[in-house]
Amino acid sequence: MDMTKARKDDGRPELSVVVPLLDEQENLRPLYQQIKQALEGRHSYELIFIDDGSTDASFDILKELHDSDPAVRVIRFRKNFGQTAALSAGFARARGDVVVALDADLQNDPADIPMLVAKLDEGYDVVSGWRKVRHDKALTRRLPSKMANWLISRVTEVHLHDYGCTLKAYRREVLEQIGLYGEMHRFIPALASWSGATIAECVVNHRPRTAGKAKYGLGRMGKVLLDLMTVKFLGSFSTKPIYVFGGIGLFTTLLAILFGWLVIYQKLAHHVDMSGNPLLLLSAVLVITTVQFILMGLLAELLVRTYHESRNRPTYVIKEVLESRDV
Repeated sequence: MDMTKARKDDGRPELSVVVPLLDEQENLRPLYQQIKQALEGRHSYELIFIDDGSTDASFDILKELHDSDPAVRVIRFRKNFGQTAALSAGFARARGDVVVALDADLQNDPADIPMLVAKLDEGYDVVSGWRKVRHDKALTRRLPSKMANWLISRVTEVHLHDYGCTLKAYRREVLEQIGLYGEMHRFIPALASWSGATIAECVVNHRPRTAGKAKYGLGRMGKVLLDLMTVKFLGSFSTKPIYVFGGIGLFTTLLAILFGWLVIYQKLAHHVDMSGNPLLLLSAVLVITTVQFILMGLLAELLVRTYHESRNRPTYVIKEVLESRDV
């Protein structure tokens, strides 16, 4: 898809720029100007700003921008729902074939947008920004980010240097296959890759924050770890949860058999009283645990099948269909 072509006949823009924000009144006007400067004359586009419950004058500024520019669209939340919810709302309302997301704090450089779109035109489905040189605090931002990126890449087997960079370009059909909730926005490349999407990474410019306050710190690390567990489960076992629960059940079964035989051996070889042997109690507990995990796996299987059948949603994703014109 060549993004340099003129606006489509149906009036839809080719490019949607999605910007989630929270209390960024000092940055909105310069951000708007920089985006327009980066895209003017290159693409037909729309700017979608999502006000995630700002308590400053951010919405008033957005309203002014909307009144003066028909390309500006504004979504205002009643309260703060988080960046994932804001991005999800923007993606759902984006009309362009290509969707680019970036932060409103001016640390992402809008001048990099054409580069990401050009990379997407090479045949990729998602292009992720890599803040190779970061202007953030080393202890509270850069170090936790490096640790998280390494862990996410290992667990998901989708290797990127910078999962936390909001500046990314997507084909809209890829986003339509992904449901976002919790704090899942940073895992979109992994979720897309599991659906068969091709992923690329580009080094982007990262600038120091000059106004406003950072919204993230060390406190998000726990959320990242929990969400990573959820993403791994959804990616690997969402259609066969019995493999997880049943696997744990088989492991506890082996432990129960091992401890049971050990109790019998101690009784026969060393005349140890079985009734007072803690290994016998542990073996019994493991048997009960085995039954519980197997039943949980079966219940999860029923829930998954009910979920997919009720939504009439297949367990696969089709990229393309070639059919005879006679069909």
